[in-house]
Amino acid sequence: MAIAQIVSAEQYLRMTFEHDAEFVEGRIVERPMPTFEHSYIQNFIGSRLEEQPDPPHSFALTEQRIRVRADKYRLADVCVVERRPPPEDRGIAIAAPHLCVEILSPDDDVPEMLARIDDYLDLGTPWIWVVDPLTCQGQVYTAAGASRVKDMIFKTDRFTVNLAVAHHALSARG
Repeated sequence: MAIAQIVSAEQYLRMTFEHDAEFVEGRIVERPMPTFEHSYIQNFIGSRLEEQPDPPHSFALTEQRIRVRADKYRLADVCVVERRPPPEDRGIAIAAPHLCVEILSPDDDVPEMLARIDDYLDLGTPWIWVVDPLTCQGQVYTAAGASRVKDMIFKTDRFTVNLAVAHHALSARG
């Protein structure tokens, strides 16, 4: 069993990774490698969010680092931020995104996913989607609680993404 080395946030921010990692209370936390389905759904959601009418300074981003606390940085699969992170923030979102999307991978850990959701909610992110890329179903989390998505249509107060087309494309390509 490998022993995790404790690093500072500054050290983490200077590090490079083959597949970007999160920083949680001094530990580098590697994200599971995405599957084909994960990557496809991530791209699909990001492009659909970018296509929707929205305030002019809103951006749909993939693999965006988000500082949730001074000692914790998360990496959203997809998120919508209200403004471009300024250069002095190293391109890291420090304000709560309007939406964070987490796409499940086979190696995802349920307690870790729930901690990630709590971090986004604690930061003030009003909407979190958790998407199963195989079924295109999942959950929507808000400060008021969680609801299941069984019809493949994920919504916020400003966005709607119907994953039925993506699900059909993945199923057809088998």
